[in-house]
Amino acid sequence: MKKFKTQNVKCKIIVFLIFELLIFNFAFPDNALAELTADINNNHIKIDFFYHGSEVSVRGTSEPGTDLIITITSPDAHQTLKKKGKVAGLLWMNVGTLQFEKVPSVYIAASTKKLEDILSREEMDKYLIGYEALERHAGILPISDESEKTKWFAEFVKFQEASRLYTVSHGRISIKEGTDGKQHYYVLNDWPYQAAPGRYKVTVYAVKDDKIIEKAEKDVLVEQVSMVKGLADLAKNKGAFYGLISILVALGAGFGAGVIFRKGGGAH
Repeated sequence: MKKFKTQNVKCKIIVFLIFELLIFNFAFPDNALAELTADINNNHIKIDFFYHGSEVSVRGTSEPGTDLIITITSPDAHQTLKKKGKVAGLLWMNVGTLQFEKVPSVYIAASTKKLEDILSREEMDKYLIGYEALERHAGILPISDESEKTKWFAEFVKFQEASRLYTVSHGRISIKEGTDGKQHYYVLNDWPYQAAPGRYKVTVYAVKDDKIIEKAEKDVLVEQVSMVKGLADLAKNKGAFYGLISILVALGAGFGAGVIFRKGGGAH
């Protein structure tokens, strides 16, 4: 009799858990559907003597009907830039420095539509999506007011875009409906050779009704390899020796060029 009562209690617990699971699925359908996946073609970018940038493609599946935002970012960092201004109303010169805090060195964002058309400002700020959200998150010193912050952050973005380290675009993500009932997406990003070695985060956001309902993340490691890594370590740890080698290499290159021109009869 005691054994029968124990089994009866276990059955009731199992039935209760199944019932709770069904209620949860009906009450939170978006959470129950883990549709979003993300795969990248190049999660380890190696910097050697022949390196001049690379490509990183992102593909995967999502729930049909959702918009997508794909970002590639570095961790927040500190950057110092020269502040230019007119001196005596005539010449443009460096008139000081600006300290930028909590800004990524790399920020690449692509979306199916314009960010402001698919995502609320609150969601942008929460997930740091878009230039305006980055501006509100960043700190800039010294500035006198918010209008000056907006001005200098815009100049910072222009500088980063010219260096191919920042870009925000829409409409580049290819979307196709698959035979499996899922939405398949693909986007190809040029990886800037100016990006420093480090670990970068690729994040895919699924968006519906102005809110992010799901996200998937992958890492990209960028590192120096072979002789490039050796020279970088040498410059970092033994600066004087690295400087001496650089001078000798420059002298050797100059001597070699001189020999070539003498053999060729020199310039006329």
